[in-house]
Amino acid sequence: METESSSEFFGRGKIMKGGNGKRNGPSSGIKVEPFVPRSEHNPKELRSWAKRTGFVSVSDYSGEAGTSASEKFDSVGFDVENGVVDDHKGEGSSPKIEIDPVLGLARPVRDSDEIEPDSGSNSMHGAMKSDKGRVLRPKDANGWDGTLRSQNRKRRNGDEPVLASVSAAAVDDGKKVELRGDGDANANANGMVNMNWDRNGHGASSVALVADQKEEEDGVADGDVKVNLYPEGEEHSVLGWQEPSELKYGVTENPGLVSLIYYTLQHYLSLAGSLVLIPLIMVPTMGGSDKDTANVISTVLFLSGITTILHSYFGTRLPLVQGSSFVYLAPALVIMNAEEFRSLTEHKFRHIMRELQGAIIVGSIFQFILGFSGLMSILLRIINPIVVAPTVAAVGLAFFSYGFPEAGTCLEISIPQIALVIMFSLHLRGISIFGHHIFRIYAVPLSVTIIWIYASFLTAGGAYNYKGCNPNIPSSNSLNDSCRKHADTMKHCRTDISNALSTSAWLRIPYPLQWGLPVFHLRTCIIMAIVSLVASVDSVGTYHMLSVRANLKPPSSGIVSRGIALEGLCSILAGLWGSGTGSTTLTENVHTIETTKVASRRVVELGAAFLILFSFMGKVGALLASIPQALAASVLCFMWALVAALGLSNLQYGQSGSFRNMAIVGISLFLGLSIPYYFQQYQPQATLILPGYLVPYGAASDGPFHSGIKQLDFAINALMSLNMVITLLVAFTLDNTVPGSAQERGVYTWSQTQDIATDPSLKSAYSLPKKVARCLCWAKCLGGI
Repeated sequence: METESSSEFFGRGKIMKGGNGKRNGPSSGIKVEPFVPRSEHNPKELRSWAKRTGFVSVSDYSGEAGTSASEKFDSVGFDVENGVVDDHKGEGSSPKIEIDPVLGLARPVRDSDEIEPDSGSNSMHGAMKSDKGRVLRPKDANGWDGTLRSQNRKRRNGDEPVLASVSAAAVDDGKKVELRGDGDANANANGMVNMNWDRNGHGASSVALVADQKEEEDGVADGDVKVNLYPEGEEHSVLGWQEPSELKYGVTENPGLVSLIYYTLQHYLSLAGSLVLIPLIMVPTMGGSDKDTANVISTVLFLSGITTILHSYFGTRLPLVQGSSFVYLAPALVIMNAEEFRSLTEHKFRHIMRELQGAIIVGSIFQFILGFSGLMSILLRIINPIVVAPTVAAVGLAFFSYGFPEAGTCLEISIPQIALVIMFSLHLRGISIFGHHIFRIYAVPLSVTIIWIYASFLTAGGAYNYKGCNPNIPSSNSLNDSCRKHADTMKHCRTDISNALSTSAWLRIPYPLQWGLPVFHLRTCIIMAIVSLVASVDSVGTYHMLSVRANLKPPSSGIVSRGIALEGLCSILAGLWGSGTGSTTLTENVHTIETTKVASRRVVELGAAFLILFSFMGKVGALLASIPQALAASVLCFMWALVAALGLSNLQYGQSGSFRNMAIVGISLFLGLSIPYYFQQYQPQATLILPGYLVPYGAASDGPFHSGIKQLDFAINALMSLNMVITLLVAFTLDNTVPGSAQERGVYTWSQTQDIATDPSLKSAYSLPKKVARCLCWAKCLGGI
């Protein structure tokens, strides 16, 4: 395409007559011929908009290989060289639009005046004369009239994207012509067809007329021409960065007090399932009482509040809620189903809890060293989305043998619960009540409340009353042959089976070592050390995804290391207090912020303070502990599926259609499920003692690996029976040995420390408090900024 300078553009006249332009050379005198309309033209005969506008079908300009861009534009009267849209090449008459070749702006043509340079000025900024003798001067260097000038002012003020839309006056009987760079021809319900071209100048062109509309809010008046250089419905990206998504509040923004409280409750209610349901599974399996379950729930709430505040101030500083993670649930089930714990009857809960505490403390120390020493910064170079995606997905898929088998003990509760939470989160997610997406945000707590009330009606109506069976003492029913088959149903379905509310205290403050001194064994410490590495990989993917959702560039490798180190410290606290699992970043944070559109750090901090307050109220934990087990298992079926889906969503950063990536993910997931199943077959004794849904977690004591060292045998058999460990090992090996480009692999791009230090918005989001930053200024690996 031939181009010309702005001086050449102003230095010559443009003559258009009947669609045939005549160009005078620069040396010849300039002659302007008056515009003479065609006498044979009868507007009444042109009834269709296609005839009035000279529209040509898209198929005529579908882009043959040998057709140039200029030829396609000429076919619709677009003189690329002169920067003029000549409508007279089509059939009928329609407005003539001039395009400034320098600014790329549509320029109005008023009163059919043909403009020529003023003979007294050789400057590009000189005056120009019309054929009526009037002198026309540019009013602004950035625009041709008041409309363009006001739009330029909007762009400078940030109210309108640069080059996003440009308006100029048109002269077609008050009609409006809209040109958009959509890359293809689009027609909407209003009859508008866009004039389109792609980046290379190829594409279809069409112009349509639309009804008169007032667009004063956008600064577009009647008769204006609007040019949109970006595709409609798509976000403009610069150097691969997407345009910020619609957020109500960013990381550093603070809502008002009332809004802050509302968004806090909204945020934590959407995470309620992840925060409180793990103890409902673990404590009964450990042989704990209803009171023990209530106390563990209070401890989990307390630790979640403390660790969330610590992470908000000293970790990555992203709005991430910390809590008991599903990553630690599977290894905890493996340890508590060890052979030596199966035959315990007295203080079984405390023995297992102390074992878990010691293992969590040692594994967390390993994670703390991994982050604080800067080794995590090195591992980030070989941890990519193709590794993170199947690993996190395996965390959720690992419980497929536990989920519905446990929920199926009470089908009249579990099936309505699963159906309702799916309906709320998927089918009704677009319904807004008073401007709030109630069903999408509160899918879990709302469905649990409804089904819990429904189960209470079933219990009160006598659905689970059996002759000769005492619902208040379910253990005694096993002695009665007629009640033995109903004991399990009453245990999982009745809402009044728990005595947590009657036995728990009103005020109870969780304290360290409340279950006794931790017990340290090599076998369990090895397991938790490896699991802490899996938790770190999970957190890396969450950091990256949430930074994108929060309209931020990803943190630097030093900030990621800082976050991992703090998570290790928080898990040490979890081991000391005895929550049964380590404390890590909840993967569900990404779904919560994507749903609520609130990424404010203050919301997370206030919610953490509420959790600490609620943890002191013993009755709150007791109320949550009275949720029927079948109801809790039903909700977890949805939560574990959500974790698997969030893990696979990491594939969006790589080429998910690449055969290399598909093969790696598929092989990793398949072997991650199949190899543990092989190890889980070796438990002939466990099948006689454990319930069916716990049998897969009893392989550590009876696995096929035998080296003569019992501690090592237990650790290896346990690790090889964990789906997420095998998946991580396979994915990590394949991704770093199979050739592939960085773009294909979707290698994470982390920010540089100097970039964050020089960018005020990123510095306020990621930088540590000033006093803490001065203390860590020597630790470059921790991003001490």
